[in-house]
Order: sequence, then C-alpha cells, then structure tokens
Amino acid sequence: MISIRCKECNKELIGSPTKVVSCGCPNMATICGDRISAVDLSQIVMLNSYIKNKKPPILSAEDIAWQEARRQRKVKRLDFEVR
Repeated sequence: MISIRCKECNKELIGSPTKVVSCGCPNMATICGDRISAVDLSQIVMLNSYIKNKKPPILSAEDIAWQEARRQRKVKRLDFEVR
C-alpha cells in the first residue's frame, strides 16, 4: 500500500487497491490504486510505497547464450548455375 502526506492540510492518506482516497483540501491529493495525483505534486510527501514483484525471466542464462551464438552465425550462400 502507498501512503502519502499532503503538506497543505497535513493529512496522511493510505491507499487501497480498490478505493479512491482523497484529502479534500484545495490541493486535492488523491490515491487511486498505485497512482498518485494532486494539483501541486510538490506539496506531496511519499511516506512509503511498494515495488511490484518482477516476473522471473523466461529464458535462462544458458538459453540466452545459445541464442546469441546462433545469432552470430553467418548465412551460407549457395551459387547455382543458371542454364
């Protein structure tokens, strides 16, 4: 969950994934899921945030090395005699 503080009204907001949370002052600091908006973002202080879990890579290091070696191969051109 993301939590921020509005410097203008000094209200602390804690975000939720399904609800829109707003401070209600003229700066109108708002948290909607993982997005933060306000009239003046310089008046917002991030207290904490979260990092989304990254997916593990699909190819292993061995597979990537094999693909790179394959990419470096030259194309063999055949010369055909036209009659």
